[in-house]
Amino acid sequence: MSENKFNLQCLKTIDCKQGAVRSVRFNVDGSYCLTCGADKKIKLWNPYKALHLKTYSGHGNEVLNACSSCDNSHIVSCGRDKLVIMWDVSSGAPLRRLRGHSGQVTCIRFNEESTIAISGSHDNTVMCWDVRSRNNTPIQVMRDAKDSITSLEVAGHEILTGSVDRKVRRYDIRMNKLFSDFIGEAVTCVSLTRDSQCVLVSSADNMVRLLDKESGELLGEYSGHSTDDYCVESCVDNKDHYVLSGSIDGNIWCWDLVQGNVVTKLPHDKGHVVNSVSSHPSQLCLLSAGHASIKLWGIPENDSD
Repeated sequence: MSENKFNLQCLKTIDCKQGAVRSVRFNVDGSYCLTCGADKKIKLWNPYKALHLKTYSGHGNEVLNACSSCDNSHIVSCGRDKLVIMWDVSSGAPLRRLRGHSGQVTCIRFNEESTIAISGSHDNTVMCWDVRSRNNTPIQVMRDAKDSITSLEVAGHEILTGSVDRKVRRYDIRMNKLFSDFIGEAVTCVSLTRDSQCVLVSSADNMVRLLDKESGELLGEYSGHSTDDYCVESCVDNKDHYVLSGSIDGNIWCWDLVQGNVVTKLPHDKGHVVNSVSSHPSQLCLLSAGHASIKLWGIPENDSD
């Protein structure tokens, strides 16, 4: 396979039996994944074998997002019950229930060392929690957004957030500085390219934009898909060659990052919104979630030469 050839095929389809799957996430090394369900549960999977490993129960409403720690020993999750919960992966027990948000918690991430959990909420705030201490109050609260936080990303000493107030904000924790870029439409998803030099932004005008992280300069625009009022996720592949996004048409849209043209559309589930995508950290491999199922996309073994 040539380095820049995109020929992903569906390798596995998993009926998660969680009602609607709200998000899917690879763990840090891409060997496992988490699904968050409308059934108030998180499930741990080996997606390559379509093998369900464990269920985590304890949220009082739909689970919207989850993240694995750097050593795979813990999970943090969040949901419509306004809670952030930290779990022990092996036992399935909830270790901490963190209450502080006054609205549903839409997004959650660990920092690089998995010592801090960062959460974003419909209450317009981003909260940082020290998951090593017994203190159940946030150690820092960012109140800069004027509307709901829809998405966040953490890289090194920086926290990236997207908000319905049409801004992308970047917090440099080390320098105690805030940088913001006005997008013009409600921001539904933010992520970083693999080299951490650019920000990928999905917005409510059916556009995905690529911005230079430092200057905010617009580097690329990707369109053709539709998102309506859904918070549809986008991401890049493992080598920053392609931009990938869900869509309400049941497809995963794939664009060439540099050229901006549509390379292909991967059919997940016709008639159902593809709301979540997660790119493997080191391989050309993708997870997508739509309706009640997730799909694993990759290169069949006989095509991998």
